[in-house]
Amino acid sequence: MNLPNKISIARICLIPIFMVFLLVPLPLGTWDIYGEVLPISHVLGCLLFVIAAATDWLDGYLARKYNLISNFGKFLDPLADKLLVTAALLSLIELQMLPAWMAIIILSREFAVTGMRLVAAADGHVIAASPLGKWKTLFQMAALAVLLLHNFPFSIWNIPVGMLLMWIAVLLTIISGIDYFLKNRHVFKHSM
Repeated sequence: MNLPNKISIARICLIPIFMVFLLVPLPLGTWDIYGEVLPISHVLGCLLFVIAAATDWLDGYLARKYNLISNFGKFLDPLADKLLVTAALLSLIELQMLPAWMAIIILSREFAVTGMRLVAAADGHVIAASPLGKWKTLFQMAALAVLLLHNFPFSIWNIPVGMLLMWIAVLLTIISGIDYFLKNRHVFKHSM
């Protein structure tokens, strides 16, 4: 197994640990920073989330730089990304820090695009990530990280940056999903 695939597997292994820090009431205490009280377990969970999200860039970079692209990696990398985002979204819903409808839009788009990619792959076509899809991912990860930190440090000034980023991520999710389907509608015409 090559290094990028090992990194993707490590990312998947971080997910349950990240969720334990967020969802299990661990007796780690809190940090009081400028009057904002943050559970230390949530800070650690956010740190694991950021590390896992950053490894997505790292494994892709290494795979391209050292020509270590494999079919297993093409399957594993997006799976790891979707599992990480799903875990973060569901955790935030459980913590009542994110409305479920936002998560449903994001997850529906992810399943739909993944399904389209599977249909295309069965016909020998590869659907690459679009620039809009990359922007969607960037805003999703940024929004999730800020929300996992209870909107800190922006909560000091009462600016809902986490939710503003999430609104942008949801809009980009919708727009990029429509863009994927319009640009790749031939995939369905050929498979019917």
